[in-house]
Amino acid sequence: MSNIVKRKSRQLKRKPFGFILIILAWSLVMGWLFAWATSVYSATPTSEVGTVDVVPAQYQLGQDLYIENCATCHIAIPPAVLPTQTWKNLLEDSQHYGVQLKPLVDPPRILVWRYLSTFSRTHLKDEETPYRVNKSRFFNALHPKVKLQRPVQIDSCVSCHPSAEEFNFRRLASE
Repeated sequence: MSNIVKRKSRQLKRKPFGFILIILAWSLVMGWLFAWATSVYSATPTSEVGTVDVVPAQYQLGQDLYIENCATCHIAIPPAVLPTQTWKNLLEDSQHYGVQLKPLVDPPRILVWRYLSTFSRTHLKDEETPYRVNKSRFFNALHPKVKLQRPVQIDSCVSCHPSAEEFNFRRLASE
């Protein structure tokens, strides 16, 4: 009878150890998989990315069309600075901040919309739709603790982001 009791007590002691080993192995495998999955983005050097986020190939043409159509008159700002609803309204309206524009037609409009809607942020139901960068809560969230020397305007991005005209918001001024 004592042999049976000893065997059961050994089996009980081994089960928690085996369970811990399984959890450890699972954690290592999952960590390795997550590291491998995220290494796709690190394959592109940060200095070459330019924009805030890496833009997958399926949205690249939309980004190029956005920059081609918007950056001819002013600095093209990253979509994340304004909510999706603002971008939607801007694409649908031919009146653009007091200037009559020739509206984009399909398919370029669809490509630009897919890019902007994918990389912009959601709009809160009770929130007023901002049409100026300085009124956007996203701009403020993307610039925490930044003391701005003058009021925010589309052309003032260059004071902190010297490569903003090339749609590179990663490079910052030394100040």
